[in-house]
Amino acid sequence: MKKIDGIVPVMLTPFTEQNDVDYPGLANLIDWYLENKVDALFAVCQSSEMQFLTLEERVAVARFVVDHVKGRVPVIASGHISDDLNAQIEELSAMAQTGIDALVLVTNHLDPQKTGSDTFFSTLNSLLDALPESLPLGLYECPAPYRRLLSDEELTYCANTGRFVVLKDVSCDLDTVTRRVKLVQDTPLNIINANAAIAFPAMKAGSRGFSGVFTNFHPELYVWLYHHHQENPALADELADFLSLAAVTETLGYPKNAKIYHQRRGTFDSIHCRVNKDDVLEKFWGLTVILDQIRHGTAHYQKKIAQ
Repeated sequence: MKKIDGIVPVMLTPFTEQNDVDYPGLANLIDWYLENKVDALFAVCQSSEMQFLTLEERVAVARFVVDHVKGRVPVIASGHISDDLNAQIEELSAMAQTGIDALVLVTNHLDPQKTGSDTFFSTLNSLLDALPESLPLGLYECPAPYRRLLSDEELTYCANTGRFVVLKDVSCDLDTVTRRVKLVQDTPLNIINANAAIAFPAMKAGSRGFSGVFTNFHPELYVWLYHHHQENPALADELADFLSLAAVTETLGYPKNAKIYHQRRGTFDSIHCRVNKDDVLEKFWGLTVILDQIRHGTAHYQKKIAQ
């Protein structure tokens, strides 16, 4: 069983202007993540626009990532977007056949009508019975269609099954992350925080990495912060502030703004986005300047951590 920890980018899905998945662009994007020394890849998730991909596309993207990575880092994927239990089993069973290292369950689909833990446990146990026991599982508190945080009882139950290896924590609360780290001690389940504002404090509190949207802008800076912060604590504190402030840009048209960032660096050609149809550079009048500032700030800290 591969461990899922460290810096785990939530991958983008590049599209062509004709609205097809851009597989050459996706290959370039994977290479960029790997060049920046990430620890794993989250191949099908909200940043991937999974709610706007067909099941066939979700499965094909996950399989392509696995094949291109060739075992260099673990690949995890989600991809169940239905509320109906039978549809979820179909989606997850298809994703389980792609060669991924862990299959990630979206918590809001385990309780789609917000009825509580009884529904959560009923859906969860049905899925556990239907999915191959040999495939490690994960949990993802995806914010869409609604953010469904796990209760302590639910998290402890999942951890104690021995089948779960990762939770992408979207509580955005340091006290919650800290408590959860203690709850899953001595189990295979790692807590990985997704909120940039608490990324560094969460790491110091025992979070086993970071899996937030700004891994699509400067994953190498998070890699250094997670793996090397003890080498220069003062620089780590300074870098953590920059990363937190840069990540506020998520509200300015993500994931299209990340696609603009990658188009400018030449990763792929098109900024076509299924989830966001806006002209974000027009809608958010300062975005062009901010993206330039993020690029310059990233280059500045690349030099500092290399010294």
